[in-house]
Amino acid sequence: MIIIKVKKRLHGAEGDFWLDVDIELRNGEFLVLWGPSGSGKTTILRCIAGLERPQEGYIKVNGEVWFDSKRGINLPPQKRHVGFVFQDYALFPNMSLLENVMYGMKIEDKEKALELLRKVRLEGLKDKRPNQISGGQRQRVALIRALAREPKVLLLDEPLSALDEELRAELQEELKSFQRSYNIPTLMVTHHKEEALRLADRIVRIKEGRVIEVINQILTNST
Repeated sequence: MIIIKVKKRLHGAEGDFWLDVDIELRNGEFLVLWGPSGSGKTTILRCIAGLERPQEGYIKVNGEVWFDSKRGINLPPQKRHVGFVFQDYALFPNMSLLENVMYGMKIEDKEKALELLRKVRLEGLKDKRPNQISGGQRQRVALIRALAREPKVLLLDEPLSALDEELRAELQEELKSFQRSYNIPTLMVTHHKEEALRLADRIVRIKEGRVIEVINQILTNST
């Protein structure tokens, strides 16, 4: 169980507002934060990863406290065991695909990195650099690099937004399959309702920093 209860003042297009959320992520769950741009969704991911600090609150992952404003606890990003896939993939341009995947590991393991590349059908391109492959291939490399960290939670910040509709639909299926096979609790940001409905076990709708609706997809799909 992952508990995220944070408050942080944000600067929006229409003035300042408070991000104030209380979210639980269950083990193995695919939870999607859905809402308009500028509503605080990405900030939630960055707070979990330790890239931004909330003003108040706490973050607890499987009983381990990562952040607690009252107790003065704020683990640095490198100690949080997070897999983060950014909107622009954030691959290292001067490294090969194999080196990019290995960089994400706690202990470099070439055979494991090759196995991950094999799973996304990119083993034959292992020596290529990111600018030599397609956007869909870069997305796959970013995903397996995040998985190579053996993360306690996988954070996805609109990872498919730069892709065309046909490829986006294909990779949505791959992403869901990967998440299920690795059983990693996953928190994904999107402003596309259809994507949220396709991928999520639960959807948390965010607007102006607040949770305004929670949609349980498992219950919805079973009725």
